[in-house]
Amino acid sequence: MSLSHKEPVKRVEQVLKAFDPKLTVIVLKTSARTAIEAASSLGCEVGAIVKSLLFKTENSFTLCLVAGDRKASIIKIKKTLNIKDVSMASADEVKDVTGFTIGGVSPVGHINKIDVFIDNSLKRFESLYAAAGHPNCVFKLDFINLQKITNGSIKEISE
Repeated sequence: MSLSHKEPVKRVEQVLKAFDPKLTVIVLKTSARTAIEAASSLGCEVGAIVKSLLFKTENSFTLCLVAGDRKASIIKIKKTLNIKDVSMASADEVKDVTGFTIGGVSPVGHINKIDVFIDNSLKRFESLYAAAGHPNCVFKLDFINLQKITNGSIKEISE
């Protein structure tokens, strides 16, 4: 099954290759739509799955990268941003802002510039897996390179 022709997957692959030619999109035979499905498909801990969650803030959006075994904390995100109004983005907003549908939202390759927060709990894992533009596509990298490729700010944003 080849999914590399899909436009969202191509966008992710371009960013990966520009960052490090050794990084590749992994196409799974089974779905990685949720962290549990991805961990099962990859044979790794659920926490090593990077959940890419888009939050709507008072006047923009913030992408929060959180370990698969954690929940994003709206209270911590509000404190980090020093604002009162934060909510999960709708499926339509996710598609419009990132260019990805829920279940395949990648930390990279967005169609708009988005601020990225990376939860510090992801540091626990030697290898991380993140969505690559489609529910059956992921890529593997370490915490340091996740921070570098996303230019994300490391924060405590999970519970």
